[in-house]
Amino acid sequence: MGFLHRLLAMIYKEALQLRRDRLTFAMMFGIPIMQLVLFGFAINNDPKGLPTAILASDHSALTRALISTIGNTGYFSFSNAVATEKEADELLQRGAVQFIITIPGDFTRKLIRRERAQIVIEADATDPATTSGALAAVDQAISQTLTREFSGPLAIYRTGESSAEVLLHRRYNPESITRYNVVPGLLGIILTMTMVMMTALAVTRERERGTMENLLAMPVRPIEVMVGKIAPYIVIGAIQVSVVLIAANILFGVPFVGSFTLFGIATLLFITVNLALGFTFSTISQNQLQAVQMSFFFLMPSILLSGFAFPFRGMPGWAQAIGEALPVTHFLRIVRGLMLKGASFEQIVGEVTILLLMLVIVSALAISRYRVTLD
Repeated sequence: MGFLHRLLAMIYKEALQLRRDRLTFAMMFGIPIMQLVLFGFAINNDPKGLPTAILASDHSALTRALISTIGNTGYFSFSNAVATEKEADELLQRGAVQFIITIPGDFTRKLIRRERAQIVIEADATDPATTSGALAAVDQAISQTLTREFSGPLAIYRTGESSAEVLLHRRYNPESITRYNVVPGLLGIILTMTMVMMTALAVTRERERGTMENLLAMPVRPIEVMVGKIAPYIVIGAIQVSVVLIAANILFGVPFVGSFTLFGIATLLFITVNLALGFTFSTISQNQLQAVQMSFFFLMPSILLSGFAFPFRGMPGWAQAIGEALPVTHFLRIVRGLMLKGASFEQIVGEVTILLLMLVIVSALAISRYRVTLD
């Protein structure tokens, strides 16, 4: 009986301690639920409704029927009708569209003459997984359209082989090399994981080591404490970036065609946002274990919903909304745009502005949460 009594007392003690540690208790249920929701509903390797620009010089009924059939595949969403190649190219480089479909002015005339007509499809191949399913559906859509339109008395215009040829240009990654997409994205994930984790332990470490009293006794303001805590880690982040870039070029042959200056500014901003976010976690957590748990809870959606592991445009709207609230989502667009597309400042200024706004919001939250007493 003595053994059972002591065992029950120990179980009761642990249960009571777990109940008081609400963050850990919430994580035990929150992480499995989040994994189920994300993997069950948000992850999709066959994205549909991809934004597409149409550059059509032929406005015949056959061309309109062809565009309609391609749209009915579900893979393409004709979000832009452009008038010039320059306008279409700008949209593709900025990431506003995934495809450009160009129909030349002699498309219908060549079909009627039983000549080989061509359709040009330009795809943003920085993420090969996003485009593969859509491109496979185009040939079938063209075949269905020509079979339907060239029927009855018009069947004489249908040749035995496919009358239309699809010319595919995979832009920015012609060989669809997966590591060109993964390695730049990995830079964002590495910085998120390490920077958030490092500063998440900053204040909780002071509290657990008993040195918080010394910190509070110093004549410094909360913003000065935050800057002082995160400044050394900016250097560490810069070293990590250098290592990844060197490895990306030497080991994996990933090109860098953009501006190193723009890359440096954007990366410095992204590192600072993550460090400020980690400092915010440290002001909320009671101990280092809770800080690590919060960091892990933040890291998982950063990997799954940012467009790193799975196509961003393949996720449902609510998942994309969450992804837009993550700093790494915008950094991935910047780094891939600079490394693979040679993006200009005008093309990434929107993402940089969002990161800057995030820094202001997170810093204000961290300063407001920082307690100047031990109570």
